[in-house]
Amino acid sequence: MKKLNTKIISHIMGLVLLFNGGFMLIAALVSFLYDDGVTLDIVLAGLTTSAIGGILMYITKNHKKEIKKREGYVVVTFGWLLITISGTLPYLFTQAIPSVTDAFFETMSGYTTTGASILSDIEIVPKGVLFWRSMTHWIGGMGIIVLAVAILPLLGIGGMQLFAAEAPGPSADKLHPRITDTAKRLWLIYFGYTVAETILLNLAGMSFFDAMNHSMATLSTGGFSTKNASVAHWNDTPVIQYIITFFMFLAGMNFVLSYFAFKGKVQKIIKDEEFKFYAVFTIIFVLMCTTVVYFYANVPVSEYHPQVLGSFESSFRHSIFQVISVVTTTGFVTADFSSWTPFLSVFFFGLMFVGGSAGSTSGGVKVVRHLLMIKNGLLEFKRTLHPNAVIPVRYNSRAVSKEIVFNVLAFFILFMLLFIIGALGLGVLGLDFETAIGGAVSSLGNVGPAFGSLNPLANFGHLPALAKWWCAFLMLLGRLELFTVMIVFTPFFWRNR
Repeated sequence: MKKLNTKIISHIMGLVLLFNGGFMLIAALVSFLYDDGVTLDIVLAGLTTSAIGGILMYITKNHKKEIKKREGYVVVTFGWLLITISGTLPYLFTQAIPSVTDAFFETMSGYTTTGASILSDIEIVPKGVLFWRSMTHWIGGMGIIVLAVAILPLLGIGGMQLFAAEAPGPSADKLHPRITDTAKRLWLIYFGYTVAETILLNLAGMSFFDAMNHSMATLSTGGFSTKNASVAHWNDTPVIQYIITFFMFLAGMNFVLSYFAFKGKVQKIIKDEEFKFYAVFTIIFVLMCTTVVYFYANVPVSEYHPQVLGSFESSFRHSIFQVISVVTTTGFVTADFSSWTPFLSVFFFGLMFVGGSAGSTSGGVKVVRHLLMIKNGLLEFKRTLHPNAVIPVRYNSRAVSKEIVFNVLAFFILFMLLFIIGALGLGVLGLDFETAIGGAVSSLGNVGPAFGSLNPLANFGHLPALAKWWCAFLMLLGRLELFTVMIVFTPFFWRNR
C-alpha cells in the first residue's frame, strides 16, 4: 500500500475551507440586511476560514493529481471535522455561543443534520447567526464534499473516491456517467426544492426569513428552527405544517427519483422497491399513530400551544408531521410525542432506527437496508428447506450480490453495537436510562429530539461537557454511515506497504 498523498488531501481541505468561508460571508450579508449588530464578526469568521483555506491550497498547488480510496476516506472524515471546527467561528466571534464545547456541539449537530441544540432561547440569537446555523444544515445535507466534487475536474482531479466515501450506502444509482455531473444535478434539485419551499412557506404566512431557514432545515432533514417552540409555533396555521411535511417526505426520498420525476420517468419511481416500501410503511405508521392519538392521547400539544388534540384533523396533522419528521430524521416538532402514550413512546423510539431512503439527506439505517435484511431473512426459510438451491436476494428485479448483503448485515450489527456503546457512555456520564438510550439513538441516527430530559420540548444544553462531545462523535459516525469514520481507526488503514 502506497503512502497517503498528503498534498492532495491538504489541497482539498483548503478547497472545502474556501467553500465554508464563502458561505459564512453569505450569512454576513444576511446579518447586514437585518442590521443585527454582528455583521463584522461573521465577516471576520468568513475571511479567517477562507484565508486558511487559500493558504492551504497555495502551498499544496504542486500536488500529484491523483486520489485513491484511502485519501477519499481521510478527506471526508477529517474534512468534516475541519469544517465543523471552522464552522464554530461565527458562534464564537459573535459570542452567540461563547463556550467552545457548546459551539462545537451546535456546529456538528448542524453539519450532520441532527438538529439537536444547546440553545435555550433561540429567538434572541442574531439573525445572521441563525441563518448561519441553518446554513450548516443545508451544507451538510447534500454534503460539502459532493459540492467540491462538482468542481474538482477544474483542478484536474477525479472525484469518484470522494463521492463513494461521502455516500457509502448500498445504492449505486447515478444520474450521469460522470460523477461531477451527478453532483451538479443533485445540487440543482436540492437548491430548487429549497427555493420552492421557501416561496410556499412565505405565501402561507411565514416571514421570508423564517421561510428560508425552515426550508434549509427541511431539505437537509436537519430540524433547526428559528423559534423556541420549533414548528409548534405555527400550530394555528396548519397549511405551514402540511407544506413542511410534504417537503420532509421529498427530502427522505432518493434524490435520483426526483431527477427521474423531472425527466418524466414516473414508471421508474413506481417500480422502485425502496420508494414503495418507504411510502407504504409511512402511510401505515401514520394511520397507526393517528388512531392512537385521536382515541387515547387527548393531551396538550406543547407548553407553548396548550390546545388539546381533540379533532381528527389535528390528530392526523400532528401524527403525519411527527412520523415523517422522525422517519426522515428531520427532527422538527409540533407536539411532544414522548408524552402521548407509553405505546407511542416505544413506537417513536423504534422509528428512530428506520431512517429515510438511500441517496436522500436523511440519517439513520436507511430504508433499503431494512428491506434487504427483511428479504434475506425471509429467504433463509427457503434456504432451510432447500439447502442446495441458489436463492439470491433480489432488489428491483436484480440479484443482489452476497457482498452487498453481508455489508448491510455488518452495518446493522455495527449500528446496534455503537448504539449500545453510545448509551453506555452516556450512562457512565450520569444520564438516566431513558435519556441515555434516547440521546444515543438520536445522535447516532441524526434525529434530534429524544426522550427523558432530551424530550422534544427540551434541548441538550444541560448535558455535561463530556456528554456533548460524546454525542457529537456519535453524530459524525451516523452522518458518514459508520464505516467511513471507523475505518480510519483501524491499524491496517495507516500501514504503508
